[in-house]
Amino acid sequence: MNLLERITALEAELQAATADTAEAVERFRIAYLGRNGAVTALFDDFKQLAAEEKKALGQRLNQLKQAAQTRLEELRQGADHQRDERAGVDDPTRPAALDPAGSLHPITLVRRRIVDIFAHIGFTVSEGPEVEDDHHNFGALNFPPEHPARDMQDTFFVEGSSGATTRDALALRTHTSSVQVRVMEGQRPPIRTVSPGRVYRNEAISARAHCMFHQVEGLYVDRGVSFAELKGTLDHFAKAMFGPEVVIRMRPSYFPFTEPSAEVDMSCTICGGSGCAVCKHSGWVEIMGCGMVDPAVLSTCGIDPQVYSGFAFGMGVERIAQLRFRVPDLRLYWENDVRFLEQFSAEAFRH
Repeated sequence: MNLLERITALEAELQAATADTAEAVERFRIAYLGRNGAVTALFDDFKQLAAEEKKALGQRLNQLKQAAQTRLEELRQGADHQRDERAGVDDPTRPAALDPAGSLHPITLVRRRIVDIFAHIGFTVSEGPEVEDDHHNFGALNFPPEHPARDMQDTFFVEGSSGATTRDALALRTHTSSVQVRVMEGQRPPIRTVSPGRVYRNEAISARAHCMFHQVEGLYVDRGVSFAELKGTLDHFAKAMFGPEVVIRMRPSYFPFTEPSAEVDMSCTICGGSGCAVCKHSGWVEIMGCGMVDPAVLSTCGIDPQVYSGFAFGMGVERIAQLRFRVPDLRLYWENDVRFLEQFSAEAFRH
């Protein structure tokens, strides 16, 4: 068989060759393109030809070598594909599927941090129903029948009249203070607890307000509880949440269930108190309301105000989160935009 006939025979062999494993592919490479392979042997014989024959067969031999290399690559890709199909997802040699990991919602992060801060100073966690009766949501908290909060403009009523003045009228709770009433009715002092949860108010949705939001309210009732203890507790919270450099101040205010009552401001963490858009150039931002529990509330819940006193406070989790993360629009918390939520995947509070 002359060289041309051998080239023609090898071309047919190359097209018919198969290999379904990496080992078979390697055997193909050695058989045809290895040091002692069939194609390599033809090039060795080609060197012995006369010049006229080399001119006639040189291009054909180069084409054969190129065809062998192309066929080798085809067989290699085919073997890899079959290996992947056979292996399936349990193949330990396959690359790992690096799916993006989820993260906690910023509201959850902040709520847990608030609860954790107060847990470190002895506060337990209490929870209650989101659909409340008038007694726990309003009556026991010293809201008179004509109070504006009882109006349909502020409260989502589930059952009962729009006035909602009877004990059995039901509504979505407007604050987690209702949980504090249930705790005081069912537990004797000393009481030290925080009540996190969702609350509802019939308000227009905007960058600064929403009809559903989250609160954490705290209650401490015992013998001899003072306003100084209230201020010390809230100062500890502000420093633990925002840093040791912040300071708080209290402004007189009014709440039906506390007397005296106060609004709590914190030095602006953005401008350091020098004034900026966030603090409206005052150097202070409001973070919560608080006060001493009204003796009438204690009496209604079966606690003797001549023996016990207490303080209460309440804060909006969205407000704290807004200050902690500098979020300009409360609506972002509810839109489930992945681009927004991804920013909190690495957020970690340092204790």
